[in-house]
Amino acid sequence: MSGGVDSSVVAGLLAQSGHEVIGITLQLYDHGEAVGRKGSCCAGQDVEDARRVAQKLNIPHYVLDYEKRFSDAVMKSFAESYVAGETPIPCVTCNQTVKFRDLLGTARELGADLLATGHYVQRAEGRDVPALLRAADSDRDQSYFLFATTREQLSHLWFPLGGMQKPDVRALAHDFGLLVADKSDSQDICFVQKGRYSDVIERLKPGALQAGDIVHIDGRHLGRHEGIINYTIGQRRGLKIPSPEPLYVLSLNAKRNEVVVGPRSFLHTRTLILRNVNWLGDGTLEEAVSGAGIEVYARIRSSQAPQPATVSVGADGAVIVTLRDGENGAAAGQACVLYADGSTEARVLGGGWIAEAVKADKMDWLESPA
Repeated sequence: MSGGVDSSVVAGLLAQSGHEVIGITLQLYDHGEAVGRKGSCCAGQDVEDARRVAQKLNIPHYVLDYEKRFSDAVMKSFAESYVAGETPIPCVTCNQTVKFRDLLGTARELGADLLATGHYVQRAEGRDVPALLRAADSDRDQSYFLFATTREQLSHLWFPLGGMQKPDVRALAHDFGLLVADKSDSQDICFVQKGRYSDVIERLKPGALQAGDIVHIDGRHLGRHEGIINYTIGQRRGLKIPSPEPLYVLSLNAKRNEVVVGPRSFLHTRTLILRNVNWLGDGTLEEAVSGAGIEVYARIRSSQAPQPATVSVGADGAVIVTLRDGENGAAAGQACVLYADGSTEARVLGGGWIAEAVKADKMDWLESPA
């Protein structure tokens, strides 16, 4: 129970259905800094809201101190990824570790049969294993953020809102008489104050704001930067470099502490190499991609629709995703989520973290015989 309308309605639905419900709220970061914040989840006021909802529903409620777990698994990983020149997605990491590893483990220790959450995603029975599907409300679908959920975890998870529309969820909150019925949805990264990523990273990784060079992709030195963590792949504004043509951030070289810029056309890629792939389809990933590979739909941003793609394995064992239409600004550290098709409630086949957006001239090496 994060203190928002979605998890509160889930608690209400389960209690109404006669289940024995235990409400759990996680204290993830410093309560003093969190009080009164808006647009985030698990903040100080959110903990109090969850407590009041539990009282209204007459269910037991516990607040668990997960600050150290969250700091070690999510915040530090976030900072290290940025310093390495990547574009991390802490919400995925939080679901993967703190919520569906640690919290699920706690729920099992309490004797709970299932852990229910307010995520907009659906769980169904697959041929061999539980299946994860996109939500019926495509505007709220959160499957992108749950691709790393394992088969074992799915067997103990429940997502009651997956087949519902958001207006219906708010209507239920009003019916239950919950004070959070009209509460705004969380939007920000919960531990980032005022949207300033660099402040958090500098605090967690002192010295991260190290000045370096801004270079053109053709090798020309164009200027200086005040830390690669201030830049993201595809960024155009704020470069402060005079140029007759628009320049975009093409890559971040952490070893050389360089920001590489160039024309927009160099942002385009059709090929991604993935690491730490989690497979949720039937059978094994190796079986699925044997031969010429498997046709899927791929998504590298939560705000974009999945596009047709092919998943294969290179000569060195690397998992390769070839996008039919390509993508601009794909960056290491982002997620690439795979779906069975392009439908609204498509099955999630799994996904992985982007290790590299490959240039065309590197594909010959990847596809050469071992």
